[in-house]
Amino acid sequence: MPNKKPMSRDDLTVLEGYHSPQFEVPVKLNTNESPFPLPKNFKKEFNSEIKKLDLNRYPQREANELCISIAEKESLNINQVFAANGSNEIIQSIFLAFGGNGRSVLIFEPTYAMHSQIAKITGTRVIKGSRESNFEVNKDEALKLIEEESPDIVFLCSPNNPTGNLESEGLVNSIRSKLDESGGLLVLDQAYEDFAEEPSTLTVDEKSNLIFVRTFSKVWSLAGIRLGYVLAPEWCINEIRNVSLPYHLDSVKQKAGVLALKHETEMLLRVKEIKEEKNRVYELLKSLPVDIWPSEANFLLFRPKGIDGYKLWGDLLNEGILLRDCSSWENLEGCLRVTIGTPNENTKFLERLREILG
Repeated sequence: MPNKKPMSRDDLTVLEGYHSPQFEVPVKLNTNESPFPLPKNFKKEFNSEIKKLDLNRYPQREANELCISIAEKESLNINQVFAANGSNEIIQSIFLAFGGNGRSVLIFEPTYAMHSQIAKITGTRVIKGSRESNFEVNKDEALKLIEEESPDIVFLCSPNNPTGNLESEGLVNSIRSKLDESGGLLVLDQAYEDFAEEPSTLTVDEKSNLIFVRTFSKVWSLAGIRLGYVLAPEWCINEIRNVSLPYHLDSVKQKAGVLALKHETEMLLRVKEIKEEKNRVYELLKSLPVDIWPSEANFLLFRPKGIDGYKLWGDLLNEGILLRDCSSWENLEGCLRVTIGTPNENTKFLERLREILG
């Protein structure tokens, strides 16, 4: 230990890192990953392509092959796509380009914790709006906050994590129009978009300040690879590229993303199965002493009755079942979130939950 150690920035001293507990348990339903492994054909293709990579050389700087594949899937051009190490690096890049000291972001709690966490790490002031009892954002209140605070960035998560509800396109368009006037950026985090019953009709417009964040971690079964991307007007992509590190996306990630997109039909069949399982779990939870909210994502938020949420989380963990404990989060007192797993995992969860709740 040096006599006098370097001190971190004053504004970081109150921050705690983002933590989702990791335990080796038989039933892991806490991090919204896909419960299914990658297709066998993907693994064969991936192993074959990895052997061809010159790992002694730097990766393709702009990840052109991957961005072209994403652009084709999204009916955009390559200059409207930027890929990075998971959607979290995308979010960080957005804050580095458009946030920072003297700038602000508006978020609506409860929502994905990394939006405010990364904002604080980058020195961006966080303005907190709140959601209504059904977790929807009140349009009039949102527009009033934008009028009063003039945020540089607004984040919306749709479907929202951890509540599972969609933001209406009417709300998105109203906020977008307001920010188009003031010069603010609207970021729509769509990590769970493919699980929604009705796909969004919103898309990139070069004359708009609306951008979209997506991930390969959920539908594409690539949580372990850490790959995400943003869809945005060219001017916005250029600003994000300006703050990215050179060669930030390794060759293995790039190849994994390209190959995964070739298995879209198979992946979407798995999405259909997850949605069917979600409906089954939802209906069975309704028969138990819990408050349960409908969800357009691959998870469900619920609050047990007659037992503390954290105690229930611990009781299930003792049974080898890991959920996400949201019981101490603002406006989510006593709540837990369960990711939809395989039919067998879901049944084990429901059986143990029924036993514990009596």
